[in-house]
Amino acid sequence: MTYKFQLSKWQLIAWSTGLLLSTPLFFLLVESLQGDSEVFTHLWNTVLWDYISNTVLLVLGVGLLSCLIALPLGWLTAYCRFPGKQQFEWALMLPLAMPTYIIAYVYTDLLDYAGPVQITLREWFGWQSPSDYWFFDIRTLPGAIIMIALVLYPYLYLIFKTALREQSFKLVQASQLMGLSAWKSFFKVSLVLSRGAIVAALALISMETMADFATVSYFAVSTLTTAVYDTWFGYYSLTAAAKISGVMLLLLFLALITERFSRRNQAVFERQSSVNSEALYILKGKSAWLATGFCSLILIISFIIPMVVLLKYAITYFDQAWSSEFFSYAWQSLKVAAVVSVVTIVLSVLVVFYQRIAKQVNPLIPGRLASTGYALPGTVLAIAVLLPLTLLENTINRILTPYNLDIGLLLTGSLLTITFAYIVRFYAVAHGAIESSFSRISPSLDMASQSMGKSQGHTLRLVHLPLLRRGLLTAGLLVFIECMKELPAALL
Repeated sequence: MTYKFQLSKWQLIAWSTGLLLSTPLFFLLVESLQGDSEVFTHLWNTVLWDYISNTVLLVLGVGLLSCLIALPLGWLTAYCRFPGKQQFEWALMLPLAMPTYIIAYVYTDLLDYAGPVQITLREWFGWQSPSDYWFFDIRTLPGAIIMIALVLYPYLYLIFKTALREQSFKLVQASQLMGLSAWKSFFKVSLVLSRGAIVAALALISMETMADFATVSYFAVSTLTTAVYDTWFGYYSLTAAAKISGVMLLLLFLALITERFSRRNQAVFERQSSVNSEALYILKGKSAWLATGFCSLILIISFIIPMVVLLKYAITYFDQAWSSEFFSYAWQSLKVAAVVSVVTIVLSVLVVFYQRIAKQVNPLIPGRLASTGYALPGTVLAIAVLLPLTLLENTINRILTPYNLDIGLLLTGSLLTITFAYIVRFYAVAHGAIESSFSRISPSLDMASQSMGKSQGHTLRLVHLPLLRRGLLTAGLLVFIECMKELPAALL
């Protein structure tokens, strides 16, 4: 539906949002193009290529392991019937709420030399020292790959399962009539038709993997993310940190371009209006229990064990943890997450509504600009946000100096900085959820409202918002969880 009048205020809101939220990226690019940095040159000639190779290996490893976990899970829960399927459908998404560094801490405590697993093995077999046996060292690059994949696989699981259910079951049924087994149908039909969704999910996982700081830092794995942190706080070189951030952005954009290129000719030719209530494959006997066992194993490793250990720690250290400082930190975290959730929802609704009422190409640009922050890892985002805020803060102080006034670190030394950083980073999460909800509202409702002489604001407030309730709740919940989990930006 295209309105002919009163577009100016919606254009102003949408473009202001897009330009404001993309400002940190612009400042980061400008800073990275500044004069030569001796620190960056030194890193480039010594260890930077090791950081790049570790980052690439980490991304590839997490992507591969996520595929090995999520693709079978998505296919089983979408197409098969087996004991516990309904419970596994939602339970397998729970690891997404677990920060990667929490799982890393838990499994390091469990599997280290002084941990309960190795202590038990030494007692059982009479081993006296590490030289008597071999045990997997979790604080390595492979260990980091496993920990991150256990948390991020739900992205691929959810997107792949949704893609399978949006495909026509008739295609898989046709493959059955042609004599293909379940596994051959999985590889030759389901995976091929879902390739675009899989690549999109892997692109998201790649961005999240590159953004991880706490896990790789704890495991002493040097990546570009840790290089940004070390360069800034070790060498005190903001320019060098910005240049390394530019390298990260280059890798991210290459991944995104590859993802777009792989789907350039993709089109959806048939789409189910609803999920088929009948499973295509009814598993029995050994197959059924293998499916249940596989789902149970992944859920136990990725969520139940870390949750049980965390509960044990919470009980053991209850007196130390539940202090006034804990409640202060918790209140600040909840407050920031709540504010960011509300702001991103409001901005997303306004920008997406502008896209809806002006059906040209350019209305999509503000939303794309505003969403660029999601591609920035937390460490990179922190630098990008501090650059314009520091400039603004210094400018205000210079203006106020003749009047003996000074705002100090009001902008860069308060919760305002972290709040703005979270809005820049997680706006895309809310935008995607709300854009999807808007797309399911029939344009005929807009036409009916306009025919009754109602304004655009009236249509948004009384027609669209009531229909967007679930989408708004989903967007708010996703942003809230992401804010509570985010560590690198908060550290910097």
